[in-house]
Amino acid sequence: MDDLHKFDDIVKQIHEKYTEIDQDTDDHLYGLLYSKPITYWDYIQTDALLNLQIQRTTLPDEMVFIAYHQINELLFKMILWEIQQVAEKENLNAVFFESKIMRISRYFDMLTTSFNIMREGMEIEQYMKFRYTLTPASGFQSAQYRMIEFASTELINLIDYRFRKTIDRNTPFEHAFEHLYWQAAGKDYKTGKKSTLLVNFEKRYKGDFIRFMQTYNTKNLWSRFKELPEEHQQDEDLVKAMRHFDYTVNITWVMAHYNAARHYIESGTGDGEATGGSDWKKYMHPKYQKRIFFPELWSEEEIKNWGENI
Repeated sequence: MDDLHKFDDIVKQIHEKYTEIDQDTDDHLYGLLYSKPITYWDYIQTDALLNLQIQRTTLPDEMVFIAYHQINELLFKMILWEIQQVAEKENLNAVFFESKIMRISRYFDMLTTSFNIMREGMEIEQYMKFRYTLTPASGFQSAQYRMIEFASTELINLIDYRFRKTIDRNTPFEHAFEHLYWQAAGKDYKTGKKSTLLVNFEKRYKGDFIRFMQTYNTKNLWSRFKELPEEHQQDEDLVKAMRHFDYTVNITWVMAHYNAARHYIESGTGDGEATGGSDWKKYMHPKYQKRIFFPELWSEEEIKNWGENI
């Protein structure tokens, strides 16, 4: 009888579920008669996933490069998923916030340590050959990474360090966009001319970025943190987690990326330029732009020395 009661209770819950969305329960139950059992490869879409690595050359190590960057994009997707939950959480508290920040940090810790896969996992000679087929593309053009930045902090903290005093919260998004720190990688501010790298990137994503910037303008991680009650903002575990996330993304991960790029670009077998033609050193190294998501959680001395001596 217990099993029968359990079965009846499950059917009742199923009926309530479909009634709430104005669906006929019988139709859905009838459909189960013809549905096939799920398999791992169908659920994960393994075949589709493993057919996304399309090489442009015959050099075997290009496969490492492609698969590695696709894995990065999957992790970026997971990070954005966690940030969205904080952004949209009602009755946000320090415990929930800290748990999500630590999840995100673990993803970035994984991304940081994984750079050795690229640094030690490809022959320099092969990379310096197949990289020319990537021109003018660049990892700079990862839209998801830009969205992580927009969703992490207030826009002023992503503005090129030279222009922050001229921009505030009343500045139009279009104007702020033109002065984001990463514009320096492909824009001559004296002439306004943009590189092909930047032109292509903006043609594909600028509209999406502006809308995303507007969406997260008041619900990015930093803004949501400042909405917390004072006692929650003083929570030691949360503050520690926020600082760890900030340092990991804007120094540790960036420098791992920087050093991996330098390992190949400055190997002596190429022209020393990034595939997209960006001024990659000044764009990537944290000491130049001082990208800091949560500035008030750092001392003046820490901010002054941000990215130095590493």
